[in-house]
Amino acid sequence: MTDQVEPNPEKDPSDWTTGDEPMTGPQKSYLQTLAQEAGEDVPEGLTKAQASARIDELQQATGRGS
Repeated sequence: MTDQVEPNPEKDPSDWTTGDEPMTGPQKSYLQTLAQEAGEDVPEGLTKAQASARIDELQQATGRGS
C-alpha cells in the first residue's frame, strides 16, 4: 500500500505570500456574481486571501462549489 500525494496540493490562502495584496479583478468579479446569487453584499477592500475564503463560502452557499 502506497501513500498517494496530490500533485498540486492547495495552499491555504492565509499562507500565500501575496495574500495581503488587494483582491484581483477576476476575484472581485466572481465574488460579486456569487454574492448576488446568494443575496449578500461584497465588502470593499478585501485582500486576495480574504476574497478567496469568501468565494469558497459563497460557492458552498450557492451550490457552485466542487
